[in-house]
Amino acid sequence: MTLILTHSDIASVLDRDEVRKAVERAHAGLALGDCQNPAPRALALPEAGTALPMAATGQGLATVKLLCDVPANRGHGLPIQRSTIMVSSAFTGECVAILDGRAVTAIRTAAASAVATDHLSRPSASVLGLVGAGNLAVEHARAIGAVRRIERIVVTSRTAATVDIFRSAVAGLGVPVKHVPAVEDVFHEADIICTLTPAREPVVRGDWFRPGQHINAVGAPPRPDHREIDATGMSRARLVVDSIPTVLTKSGGVLLAIAEGALADTDIHTELGHVIAGLAPGRISDDEVTMFESVGVGLQDLATAAIVIAHATAQGIGTVIELGS
Repeated sequence: MTLILTHSDIASVLDRDEVRKAVERAHAGLALGDCQNPAPRALALPEAGTALPMAATGQGLATVKLLCDVPANRGHGLPIQRSTIMVSSAFTGECVAILDGRAVTAIRTAAASAVATDHLSRPSASVLGLVGAGNLAVEHARAIGAVRRIERIVVTSRTAATVDIFRSAVAGLGVPVKHVPAVEDVFHEADIICTLTPAREPVVRGDWFRPGQHINAVGAPPRPDHREIDATGMSRARLVVDSIPTVLTKSGGVLLAIAEGALADTDIHTELGHVIAGLAPGRISDDEVTMFESVGVGLQDLATAAIVIAHATAQGIGTVIELGS
């Protein structure tokens, strides 16, 4: 039997703290060889779109999330990215569940940033900076507020209306929100910065980095020609990545910095799981600038989907069908 879960089904059972802990365990499992997460190969779609099949195994499951990135959707008022997750038993091959990917992707992405922040930022870091104020910014404010005592949020966005929506969405956190006009202003004030824009050309300059900052580079699509942070920024920070094979295939921030001579392949040697598992150090000094290059991996989807399926099954949520009938 196969459980079908819609976006609203998933949103009703997701527990953000539980997801964060599961994502942390999954990355440690990847570093220790308990899980598999091969680099995905992009498939071309019409009108410069791409389809990315993101596979992973672990926890007795095998999953594939098909992420479709369709820039032309913007002109039709449709989401640029859509995704669906198929979950199968690693033991029987049975399709256990099919999930809409929207909520899973947003919450596990923020969870990974929070895990990286917990292991790489200064414990005293208290000002969160957000470049972008959409739904992903809301999820990052919630997730990072769970691992650091955030006293103030500094945010920039192209439109004031988006910041107003963001401010209302995070009002329950009880943290003041300051809207600043420029990305550089965020770096001037914040200890922890999350870049959350679908940029193709850099919106962040490494010259703006200050000692002791931690950056989560999150927003650029998994395409080798898109990046939010310039080559100087990539070379000024100590880089920790979610998956070395995936980053060296899909991260424009890394690949373009290598092409421009600011980085070498050998500079990409530490995964977040290595730090979690104690195989590599976290932050080395208070003055060090650290960066988590987050491309997003299928193993994060697997860890989150496992939680969603367990809760939905226990609560009788979703639709069960027999695919083989």
